Amino acid sequence: MTTNHQFRLAARPVGTPKRTDWNYVEEPVRQPGDNEVLVRTLYLSLDPAMRGWMNEGKSYIPPVQIGEVMRAGGVGEVVASKHAGFKTGDHVYGTLGIQEYATLDGKALTKVDPSLAPLPTYLGTLGMPGFTAYFGLLDIGQPKPGETVVVSGAAGAVGTVVGQIAKIKGCRVVGIAGGREKCDYLVNDLGFDGAVDYKSEDVKKSLRQHCPKGVDVYFDNVGGDILDAVLTQLARNARIVICGAISQYNSTSGVKGPSNYMSLLVNRASMKGMVVFDYADRYPEAMREMGGWLKAGQLKSREDVVTGIETFPETLLKLFKGENTGKLVLKVS
Repeated sequence: MTTNHQFRLAARPVGTPKRTDWNYVEEPVRQPGDNEVLVRTLYLSLDPAMRGWMNEGKSYIPPVQIGEVMRAGGVGEVVASKHAGFKTGDHVYGTLGIQEYATLDGKALTKVDPSLAPLPTYLGTLGMPGFTAYFGLLDIGQPKPGETVVVSGAAGAVGTVVGQIAKIKGCRVVGIAGGREKCDYLVNDLGFDGAVDYKSEDVKKSLRQHCPKGVDVYFDNVGGDILDAVLTQLARNARIVICGAISQYNSTSGVKGPSNYMSLLVNRASMKGMVVFDYADRYPEAMREMGGWLKAGQLKSREDVVTGIETFPETLLKLFKGENTGKLVLKVS
């Protein structure tokens, strides 16, 4: 427990990140000071938002600075503590970063119980992606029984949970995903009513078939052409939740905005962005309700786990290549 391997940001990426945008370094493990906790990282959450955190400029969260440990949520085990609320052997969640050990103020950590759910689940369904789905759909989308909910990036960490919650709430659910295998998973395993394979289908035409009465709620994780296609299929008083735009994150020619935005006017629809951190004081509510759904078998959780912290740069790119199904997790050791 003397050496800590880390990925530190070395350069602002242009387009798709590459390994040289980080430095893989080692340094001595820092022992905790007063009110601090030393955590051995077990699993790290890899998320599309990490690409945005690497960019300079104003956003909902400060960018990772050059030379800083790459930001990432993670779960780990306490190996030393000088904080009254934590003891050796406790399992915790926090912004641990892409590193083997993290020394943090105890206020930045939350205990998790591996007897209630596997640790990777606390990075997905019972973590930030699950909370994003829960609050984005229910608070902003406000789905009503019988309405049609469409979600893009439907086979990812957020999309799989959005669709399942919409089904729990009595909605008809259509997912947009890349590849027949993912679409079959949505329908056959998660209970979606339909799925559109954007890689092999005409999205606009398929949406007309799957949503004959229009789209009441659209949960957007993709942006770009997919958002434009859905805008043409809105029902009256539709609600669009802007959660992400993964199709645009690595663009070198600027973000492509929606050309069909006048559909919002015609259909008296609304489009609103959401950031999960705004709901931090309500995380326990989401944890309780979704934990209950998991226990009752109403909600399924799937994690795509890759082993080895040294694989981080290449593993992160799985998100932008559409190679993961469910929550992408990096197992550190």
